[in-house]
Amino acid sequence: MSRRFLVVAALSLLPIIVQAAETLNPDQLLQRIRGERAAEVAAMHSREQAFITERGERAQRLASAKAALQVQKSEAEGLKAEFDRQEAELAEQEKLLAQRVGHLGELFGVVRQSAGDVAGQWQDSLLNAQYPERLQRLNALAESRTLPSAEDLDGYWMLLLEDLAASGRVERVALPVVAADGRREAQSVLRVGAFSAFSDDAFLRYDADAGELLAPPRQPSGLGQVEDYLESSAALASLPIDPSRGTWLAQLQRQPSLWDRVQQGGLVGWLIVAMGLFGLLLALWRMVYLLRVGQGVRAQIHALSEPRDDNPLGRVIGVLGPKPQLSDLETLELKLDEAILQETPPLEKGQSLLKLLCAVAPLLGLLGTVTGMIVTFQAITQGGGGDSRLMADGISQALVTTVLGLVVAIPLLFLHSLLASRSKGLIQLLEQQSAGLIALHLSGAPRRD
Repeated sequence: MSRRFLVVAALSLLPIIVQAAETLNPDQLLQRIRGERAAEVAAMHSREQAFITERGERAQRLASAKAALQVQKSEAEGLKAEFDRQEAELAEQEKLLAQRVGHLGELFGVVRQSAGDVAGQWQDSLLNAQYPERLQRLNALAESRTLPSAEDLDGYWMLLLEDLAASGRVERVALPVVAADGRREAQSVLRVGAFSAFSDDAFLRYDADAGELLAPPRQPSGLGQVEDYLESSAALASLPIDPSRGTWLAQLQRQPSLWDRVQQGGLVGWLIVAMGLFGLLLALWRMVYLLRVGQGVRAQIHALSEPRDDNPLGRVIGVLGPKPQLSDLETLELKLDEAILQETPPLEKGQSLLKLLCAVAPLLGLLGTVTGMIVTFQAITQGGGGDSRLMADGISQALVTTVLGLVVAIPLLFLHSLLASRSKGLIQLLEQQSAGLIALHLSGAPRRD
């Protein structure tokens, strides 16, 4: 190895030797080579010592690791033996427990099942707002995988007794209530067993999902009875309750109002409503007009000798003049007929339009029915017929427009008949009075053949 090293060193120093051959003599060159070789030998020796030292340290670490591994193996074997021993002991204890428990295991299973059933029945109970922790206790007992203790059984029995007692009490308690606008605040609540709850100004409904009392935006009647009950000092007093325990109150919130029904009719429904309002205003206007005309005619009947221009009868009588020419009876009759014909259109004004509205309203309802069915069939085509909520919009429009058309047409038809009868009565009164006036004037004159 040293010879190879010398050859390599000589080859590496060859360029230097060639370059310095002109300036160094052989002795000096040999001296330099010896010095450089001694330095390299020293460096090599140092590296060998470091390698030997490092190898020793690694050997020591390897020995330490092997010793630690041996210790861990010994501990693992000891732990495994202890685990096997405890597992065998646990099996023996479980067997012994099963022997000692006997039929109590079935009893505890019945208790857990009963707790689960009671928790399901109490899920929507109004009493949960006042006793929110009882469902957690029931669920913990129903989901337990260990045998319940005597304290657990006693607590379950006490829960049943507390529910029985609370269901028969009428009391006022302070509970958080969520108002219709979303504000949550503590209020004084009158609780009637597990049936109903009332605040100072609203019926309350228990929301099982939120676990809170809600004040629905739509309230039924009967709050006055609650105020009377609170103010009464008698031993017995009436109080409204919800026997469905909140179901009726929840259904009331889902029931659409009259405004919601009108909105379900869509554009056709709004047209029917607008037409109905217009027809109603027209009928009221004509009714007021005919009433005023009738009053004027009745006043004129009592003063036939003094005709006035503010009523149809006075204008018809005014055609005769103060001294009618009885010699020309046919001309007088024609003048009276012409005057009555002139008074007839104002009396019958608006009746044709009202009759038209009575006929058009059901037709618009039929139009809304057809468009609603088209919407329904489109929903069935797009989403299938499995979900009825997709068809609710079209069906609502179809039914609501039909109802609106009939609701508008029927009253307008009665109003049209009433207006027609009143106007015909006034026209007949004018004809009767004109014929009577002619007979009165002819009573003192010779009759023409």
